[in-house]
Amino acid sequence: MEKGKQLDGGDSPICRIRITLTSCNVKNLEKVCADLKRSATEKNLMVYGPVRLPTKVLRLTTRKSPCGEGTNTWDRFEMRIHKRLIDLKSPSEIVKQITSISIEPGVDVEVFFKD
Repeated sequence: MEKGKQLDGGDSPICRIRITLTSCNVKNLEKVCADLKRSATEKNLMVYGPVRLPTKVLRLTTRKSPCGEGTNTWDRFEMRIHKRLIDLKSPSEIVKQITSISIEPGVDVEVFFKD
């Protein structure tokens, strides 16, 4: 579709929309991605994704001993952050309907509009 083209004689032009989903829990993240994609395809929109971005691994290593005395034993903690991208081509009013789905706890959603 061309830039500025309108669907069914509507007043709003077609926009490119990028939805970024971020979470530490993969199961919840994939469920939200599937719900977004299903609701967008029901409205006959062009959907690209979900694109799986590389997982960020945050690591923290600390000493177990609070005073520094004794054997050198270490605790290693790690948090994984998973990210998905979904691109849509649709009017901005339809995006409000699509993103009104129930979002699982722990999933952050960012919506960017591109012209």
